[in-house]
Amino acid sequence: MTNDTNTSTIDTTRRSGTTEGHATTDAAASALRPDPGRTSTPAGRRAATRRWVALAVLMLPVLLVAVDNTVLSFALPEIARDLGPTAAQQLWIIDAYPLVLAALLVAMGSAGDRFGRRRMLLIGSIGFAVVSIGAAFAPTSEALIAARAALGFFGAMLMPSTLSLLRSVFTEREERRLAIAIWASGFAAGAALGPIVGGLLLEHFAWGSVFLLAVPVLVPLVVLLPILIPESRDPAPGPIDVPSVLLSFGAMGATVYGIKHLATEGVDAIAIGSVLGGLALGAWFVRRQLRARTPMLDMRLFRVGAFGGGVVVNLLSVIALVGFLYFVSQHLQLVAGLSPVQAGLALAPGLVVMIAAGLSVVPLARRIRPRVLVPSALAVSAAGYLVVALTAGEQGIAGVVIAFALLGLGIGMAETVSNELILSAAPPAKAGAASAVSETAYELGAVLGTALLGSILAAWYRASLELPVGLTASQADAARETLAGAVTVAESLPAAASAELLASAAHAFDGGVVVTSFIGVLLMVGAGVVAALTLHDARGADDARGAASE
Repeated sequence: MTNDTNTSTIDTTRRSGTTEGHATTDAAASALRPDPGRTSTPAGRRAATRRWVALAVLMLPVLLVAVDNTVLSFALPEIARDLGPTAAQQLWIIDAYPLVLAALLVAMGSAGDRFGRRRMLLIGSIGFAVVSIGAAFAPTSEALIAARAALGFFGAMLMPSTLSLLRSVFTEREERRLAIAIWASGFAAGAALGPIVGGLLLEHFAWGSVFLLAVPVLVPLVVLLPILIPESRDPAPGPIDVPSVLLSFGAMGATVYGIKHLATEGVDAIAIGSVLGGLALGAWFVRRQLRARTPMLDMRLFRVGAFGGGVVVNLLSVIALVGFLYFVSQHLQLVAGLSPVQAGLALAPGLVVMIAAGLSVVPLARRIRPRVLVPSALAVSAAGYLVVALTAGEQGIAGVVIAFALLGLGIGMAETVSNELILSAAPPAKAGAASAVSETAYELGAVLGTALLGSILAAWYRASLELPVGLTASQADAARETLAGAVTVAESLPAAASAELLASAAHAFDGGVVVTSFIGVLLMVGAGVVAALTLHDARGADDARGAASE
């Protein structure tokens, strides 16, 4: 089948799905839809205000889930000192949440299409708040990992629902483009805001406070969501596909476990078997979706360049962003000696740039084709990682501040454009499942950002660390496990041995930062190449689809 034929198939599905998708939206949605020619009337202005207030409410879980992806990076040194996790447990504390979330996003998006997207969002919000309280008071590393996994389960209910409900609220294409830009900026800003929020909380409270943040954020959502946003669902949902859910979960879990095992234990049968097993399960999942009459995830969407290319851009961008925050948060606190608040504020300029870039790219997207705009933005992000690679180990934090600003500028622009293309390519009746694909790219990127870059950094650190003589076996093991462990051990040593250990640990860690930074450059260049090759006709095809459905 040719690419043009595939595109036509998706477009036909989308046009036929438009009527179905709109027919299933509750009658209250009519109050939220723009009415050309009447927006200047009092009723039109009230409807427009209601739409944007609804967007503000939908942004609450977006910000929360994004903050949760990165806030723990700054709390990690405190957790390491309090709970004493191993290197593998430290990575699992970070990754258990996005791993479970990513594995269940497509399933939860499909469930929202079936049972109601607003209902799933309410259930997820309540569950997320309750489990967050438990995570805040976890007594052991194992308990915290379990709580993070439970947060991923309920978080998977939040994200697909927000983007698919946004589509039902903003049915006019230009308004929807701006709303998606705000949504994408909110997700990127939340990821960058995590370290700042974490720093402020950790300056005054215990590490558990970063989890309690969820409660005041989600209470307004639970109250306002039923008032402002109508229910919507797929009028003809497919059956619940339990095998597909298990396959997607197993594929990601086995692959990430293999990567972590490779970093902590080296190349062995367990690592190779886990990675290969995960890839095999992933291939089985794809094959099952292609053969299913009503697939949980319509793999044909990936044949549309705007959809598949946008997903890959999101995936690689988030790997680079989360991987950057993972090692920079430790460098600023444990090597540069900044407090959590100071470390968070050092990244504030990059946060502002990321938000501004995501919003300012909207008018540019009307004039510049995605195949030019997105690769250009990603080239700026690559320059940010290059700055880190060239300045790692130097005194001061100017290089980190500049690097994060460049990284945020490129990613903020690229993800806004890619998300709009992803959402526009999918049939409205399958908005939840298509939104889940976009979210899966985000969350899988968060997993791989720490699993890949974090594991490479940990392996380089252990291989490069030179220990001073006189350490006990337990002290040597703790120092080799993590940078935080080395700092803790150094506090109990005589001055000369302490200084020697700290210098060696900082040198080994920054050496790993150089390696992972060059990998970050390659990720951004690779994403730019994908965008240039797949988004060549995205603007014209998207305009045609938008015109056909309006």
